Formats: sequence, structure tokens, C-alpha cells
Amino acid sequence: MTAEGARAAASAVLPVAVRDVTKTYGSGDEEVHALTGVSLDVRRGEMVALVGPSGCGKSTLLNVIGCVDLPTGGTVAIDGTATGALDDDALTRLRRDRVGTVFQFFNLLPALRVADNVALPLVLQRVPRGEIDGRVAAALASVGLAEKARAFPAQLSGGQMQRVAIARAIVHRPAVLLADEPTGNLDSHTGALVLRLLRGLADSGQAIVMATHSDDAAAMCDRVVHMRDGAMVPAGR
Repeated sequence: MTAEGARAAASAVLPVAVRDVTKTYGSGDEEVHALTGVSLDVRRGEMVALVGPSGCGKSTLLNVIGCVDLPTGGTVAIDGTATGALDDDALTRLRRDRVGTVFQFFNLLPALRVADNVALPLVLQRVPRGEIDGRVAAALASVGLAEKARAFPAQLSGGQMQRVAIARAIVHRPAVLLADEPTGNLDSHTGALVLRLLRGLADSGQAIVMATHSDDAAAMCDRVVHMRDGAMVPAGR
């Protein structure tokens, strides 16, 4: 294969490819079907919203995409790597290297300064310290918080903490960014700022999958996937 062909093949690999996935917990009378026949492709530069009532399967789908859990049936591939064929160590590496996650409650470590929180994914990857400093500075600048590098999380507003969490989630250049109710703990004005930031990341080529109850958040996305009882359903059902 030529160098041009190799680059074209690499660009064709989907950040997320979910095929006919099921997820079952428990057994017998206690069996719960959390996902049933779910299929989803997410492309680079695409921002996809998962919407539906609590318990519909949004968080379970994020977990199997994020390599936190394996499906009971079907396949999940992240950046071309099928998760079902991996042992625990390899699954951990894939999650560490190719997935970024933003949580509703930020999940920053209070004893660490902002820059050190953002650096954590790179430290886990054993990236050289000199490179870490540059990439952390660039990530903080991209979310408009370069001047907060030496602050502690308790010195930040909720919106600033979420922006730090986004910087941490993208500093290692993941294939997919997962956002679990990223505006659920923010006021409407601050939430809108965070959504615009996520939209800008998608417009720059980042694949994003977001679980949300917010109509405003869903409206910022390229595609809305409606879920109910562990399955994808047409809008309005």
C-alpha cells in the first residue's frame, strides 16, 4: 500500500463502530436487558446526542463505548480496535489512550492544581515531562483557561471546572470524547458556554457522544439518537 493509500485507510477508520450490541445484567428472574440490538457509527467531526428517559440505556451505551464495560453480544470497535477481543490490560490501555470522558460532576482531584489535573492522562501514558507541559498548556488555552493553570479546583466556578475537565479529556488526543450530562450541574448561561466549546471541538474534527436530558444540548448536535428500554427508537416514540 502506498503512503497515500495508508493515510486514506486510516482516515476511513471510524472512531466508534457499534454493531447489534446487547448488554444483559443478572440472570434468570433477575435478568435485566440494558441494551438490545443497538448499532451506532460516529465519525470524526460528528457530535451525537443520546436522549431518553432515565434508565433507557444511555449510560450503559456510554460505558461500552468507553471501554468501561464489555457488551454481552454484538461488537464495539474504538478507532478500529474491537473491544471484545481484548484482555483487561489491553482494554484499560485502549480506554486510557483513545477515549476521553467528561462527567456531570467534573471529577477533578481537589488536591491537584488545574495543570496537574489536566496532565493526568499524559502521566498515565508516561509521556515525557517536557511534552506534557506543552500539551497541557495548549489544552488549557483551547478552553480559555490558560491563566488558571496554577489554581486549585476549589478556586474555580462550576463552568471553569467543567472546562478544565474538558481540557483533561482532550489533552491525550482521544479518538472519541464521551460527555455524560456535561451541563447537568451548570446554570443555563454556563451550560451554553460549555456546549459551544464542545461544538467547536467537533467542528475541529473531534468525535463526540453525549448523553443528555437537555433539549438545548441535543440541538447543538449533528444527530440525535433516541433511546427507550435499551433500544434505539424513532423520535417521538
